[in-house]
This record gives sequence, C-alpha cells and structure tokens, in this order.
Amino acid sequence: MSSAPDPAVLYPDVAAHGSLAAALQAVAAEQGMSLPLAVTPSDPLRHATITSVVPHRHSSYVTARPHERRWSVHGSSNGRRMICGNTGDIHALPSVLHAWAEGAGLDDIGQAATFDLLTGRFEVPDNNPADVIASEWQWLLKDAADADWPQYQALIESAHAEPKLRGLYPSTSHWALGFYNTPEPPFSPPFVSIDSPRGTGGYTIREWGGGPALHHVSTTAEAVAIAVDRMPADLLRTSSDTPARTT
Repeated sequence: MSSAPDPAVLYPDVAAHGSLAAALQAVAAEQGMSLPLAVTPSDPLRHATITSVVPHRHSSYVTARPHERRWSVHGSSNGRRMICGNTGDIHALPSVLHAWAEGAGLDDIGQAATFDLLTGRFEVPDNNPADVIASEWQWLLKDAADADWPQYQALIESAHAEPKLRGLYPSTSHWALGFYNTPEPPFSPPFVSIDSPRGTGGYTIREWGGGPALHHVSTTAEAVAIAVDRMPADLLRTSSDTPARTT
C-alpha cells in the first residue's frame, strides 16, 4: 500500500493556516460564524475538535483523510454516535459543527448539512434503557435501508416488527443480528444469532455469533419465529414490559 502524502501537500490551504482548526475557523468567519475549535497537537493539519454546550454530547471531531482530499465529521451523545458523514467541501463543515456545538436538534443539524450526516439514532439525554433500545432499532432500520442488501434489510424490518424482539437491544456483527436485555453490561447470555449471508437466499440461526449452525431457513418469518421460540422466559417478560417509542 502506498504511503500517505504529506498532509501539507494534500491540504495546502489548511497548511497555510497552520492547523485544520484554524482553517475551519477562517471558513466559519467568512460565513458569519465563530467556531471555538481545538487543535489536535499530534495531528494539527488533519484533526480538530469542538465541544458542545449540551452536557450529554461529547466533543465533535473532524478528521482529514490521509490519501484523498476529504473530511469526516463525527459526534456522539452518551457514548452513541449521532452524526457521521464526510464531504470534500470544507465550506460544508462549519454549519454542522456550529449547530452541534450550540445544541441544535439532530433534525436541524441534518438540515444544515449538504451531505448525508444523520445516523438515524435519536438522542437519549437521560440514557433511559427503553429509549436507547428504540434509538438503536431506528439506527438499524436506516442502516439496513442504506446497505444495498435486501436480505439483510428484510431481516431487520421483520425482527423490528415483532414486539417481543423489538423490546430487546439489537446487536449486529458481520450482518448477523442478536439480542440483549439491556444496552449496557451485564448483558443477558446470547440465545440466538440470525445470520444473513449474501447470496445464500436464506438465514442461518446460531446460538451466538459465529457459533455452530442450528437451523437454516428461507424466510425472515421463519427466522423471527425461531428467535422468539428461543427467548428465555425472563427476556420475554422484559420485552413485553418495554413500551415502544417512535420519533
């Protein structure tokens, strides 16, 4: 793999300001905004952060890619990513960073962006488990719709449509879907993992991700039914007691 070019060569306009933070501040000033960005000393030309006035939001950060002229922006709330996107236009970044830092709602931040930015999650300031679970499902539905993988999208939508599973925290890895009692440890023991390998035309049921195959079925309805049948009694009670939230 070829080594990355000197960031001063790839980003000469940033280098002229001495740091990505200073370059963004200059662009923001042209747009009538003030951005209290912080320089990252270890990588000043490719990294900068900004702190939000909202206590449950972590600092948002901007990173410049090493091999192409492009910037990525990220922002998390209570440990879960809320905004994530990339653009080749540095002038598109200040409005997003300013909105995040000033506590604007996620929809308003999304409207300020000229590139795809929102993850699909909604913020849960008090970290209420039921709302975090609903937020994670909302992210999964958007992620699956964007994945260009109809088989995986059908699995996520069918699992979400089943109230007993919708009340559990969904976890995905390598296109396999599993479920837990809460968003935070200690997690309940795994009871099912539904794999949706591309091109197989079916779904593989395992007790845990990467575990031995227990069943192979052709439809999401069958896969979801098996998942529900395998749910321990305590999880059935937990999911039944969890109210659904929509946004």
